[in-house]
Amino acid sequence: MTDRATLLTDFLNTTGWGDATRVTIAGDASNRRYERLSKPDNSTLILMDAPAEKGEDVRPFIAIAEHLRGIGLSAPAILHRDVANGFLLTEDLGDDLFKQVIARDPALEEPLYAASVDVLSVLHAAPLPPLAAYDTATMTSFAARAYEWYLFGLTGAQNTPEQEQFEKLMADLLAPLETAPQVLIQRDYHAENLLWLPERDGPARVGLLDFQDAMQGHAAYDLVSILQDARRDVPPAIETAMIDRYLAQNPQDGQAFRAAYAVFGVQRNLRIVGAFARLCIVAGKPRYVDLIPRVWEFVERNLAHPALAPIAPHIRATLPPPTPDALATLKSKCAA
Repeated sequence: MTDRATLLTDFLNTTGWGDATRVTIAGDASNRRYERLSKPDNSTLILMDAPAEKGEDVRPFIAIAEHLRGIGLSAPAILHRDVANGFLLTEDLGDDLFKQVIARDPALEEPLYAASVDVLSVLHAAPLPPLAAYDTATMTSFAARAYEWYLFGLTGAQNTPEQEQFEKLMADLLAPLETAPQVLIQRDYHAENLLWLPERDGPARVGLLDFQDAMQGHAAYDLVSILQDARRDVPPAIETAMIDRYLAQNPQDGQAFRAAYAVFGVQRNLRIVGAFARLCIVAGKPRYVDLIPRVWEFVERNLAHPALAPIAPHIRATLPPPTPDALATLKSKCAA
């Protein structure tokens, strides 16, 4: 069987990029790998290496990228593809991730977040492509990962009655929200997946990455994703202003929208707590444990909303907060 390095060399030679300089660039929590390819004329492309044998599939990325570009947003153009082997060469949108741009120039923080909201308004006004539903059953299962991995890492308990009760309460909160209009949700919409492209116009100034897991869901979901960011602190004043901006652009019952935002805030952030614990326990990535306290603060903030009154006492009684001792226990369970 031809090894993957040979397949990649053949792909690059076929596309005319076989002689390019290759530099590995930052990846993500998946099995995908990325390189920047450079030629002497300063032209560059990004290589995505997504091995199917490790569960990767480039077809969703292609479909969503083409949809986003079709409505005027800045997903990377796909220049060359080998779908069977999981290789793509895409447009290089640069390195100016929101997080880095804001660190260099804090005055840009609010304008960048405003631009990210404008992207969502364009996206949510567009026709919805065929996508799986991020429905109550799926969201409840994902939120329960806080019990399956975080609580398990702390106590060794699995399949507990407390988890079963949590799932019932969570589903009861989520089910009524399925009746809201459905939009494309990228599900990983945050400051390390957005690039600043100031030379472009309007919402196209935001470069979009890591959207291949998009599904259809509630309009509040990606707003939670960008404003309650596991990797950086968004000032509460900006969070409030951006929710107001979205509602001004998309008039609706503001009280109901904010209640949904809080419910999805609990669902999403509990999922992340579980995911970060799993990345430690299974994948041996303890650095993700250090992000859990920030995510837990979001859980607590959302639990304070009256819409969460039916579930807040149960979560507080059954999921221990991430104290230093708790985090140390989790790290002790990390895979070698």
